[in-house]
Amino acid sequence: MVKVLAAYDHGAIFVIFACNSGKPPVYFVWYQVLKTDRNYMSVDLKIAGGVSSIARLPKKDRQTRLVQSLQVNPFATDEDLAELFHVSIQTIRLDRLELGIPELRERIKSVAEKSLDPVKSLGIEEVIGEIIDLQLDSQAISVLEIKEEHVFSRTQIARGHYIFAQANSLAVAVINADVALTATARIRFVRPVRAGEKLVAKAQVRSRNGDECKVRVETKVQGELVFTATFRVVGMSAVM
Repeated sequence: MVKVLAAYDHGAIFVIFACNSGKPPVYFVWYQVLKTDRNYMSVDLKIAGGVSSIARLPKKDRQTRLVQSLQVNPFATDEDLAELFHVSIQTIRLDRLELGIPELRERIKSVAEKSLDPVKSLGIEEVIGEIIDLQLDSQAISVLEIKEEHVFSRTQIARGHYIFAQANSLAVAVINADVALTATARIRFVRPVRAGEKLVAKAQVRSRNGDECKVRVETKVQGELVFTATFRVVGMSAVM
């Protein structure tokens, strides 16, 4: 049995032929670039985590898609991109060098320099994760890569207090006050987080009533929600 799927994306047509007669099924991808009317055939489309990766593309087209992918998600690692484009990590690094795209840490710094207000309510070193966006009394974003020291050794699953601490410290940091304290927190762990995953937490100030703010934080891994929290944070002047 052969199923045919078609999709249009960024000036190209992808037609996927799924042959289910074998185990596992084999995927044939016909790829046409509309501007040049060139056809390419690729086999064995990789399926990872329920999401299809991009079939192997000609170098020029892959680099174009690489730039587009990093515009959407500047926090993607070389490993993430290698899996997405079904190529080696070294190939991604060579593509970045040719295109003049800096490595992840430099991209994070670049984003932060463009949109970072000074933290007032606590020291920048006290924020768990790296702040890349801060607009006081509005919103903030931080990134935390889960490493060996953050996980249980037996399961390689992140300890919950690190995930909470990233969200809580971001909720405090976004408040425009000399001192900000968490009064209450309502949290939900959506799914386990594992070593090597990168947590992107976004805090938004939903409402303010005098010195009290309601802050909503959502933490995601590659766009997938893994943790949510709603904090009631109270701001006050520094104690003399």
